[in-house]
Amino acid sequence: MISHFNLCAAVAWAVDVVEPAAAAPGNAAQPSTMMAFMPMILIIVIMYFLMIRPQQKKQKEHQTMLAAIQKGDKVQTSGGLLGTVTALEPNELTVEIAPQVRVKVGRGFITRVVRPGDRSPAEKKS
Repeated sequence: MISHFNLCAAVAWAVDVVEPAAAAPGNAAQPSTMMAFMPMILIIVIMYFLMIRPQQKKQKEHQTMLAAIQKGDKVQTSGGLLGTVTALEPNELTVEIAPQVRVKVGRGFITRVVRPGDRSPAEKKS
C-alpha cells in the first residue's frame, strides 16, 4: 500500500515535470510586449489587404464612373431600372425609363453605365 508521503511526492514530481516553470518562476523567460501584440498586428494587416483596400479601390472606381456620366448614356440604378440620361445636375440625373417617362435619380444610386455589347452581371456569372 502506498503511504501518504509517497503519494504526495509522486504528485509533486508529476507537477514539476508537467509545469517546470511553476516550480521555478525566475527561470521562465517572459515574451516581449511587441511579441504579445504581433498576432493582433498581423490580423489587422491581413484585414487591410483583403477587405479595406479592395473596397476603397472599388469606391474610387464608382466615383470616377459617376463623374464621367454624360447625357445620352444608358445607366442602371440600384433599384434595377434601366434608362437613358436626359439631363444632368450636380447631385441628380434625369433618366428616361420609357418613352416620355422621366424620373430623377440621385447620382449615388447609379450602379453602372451600360455600354453597347456589355453583359449584365447575371450573364457574366453563367
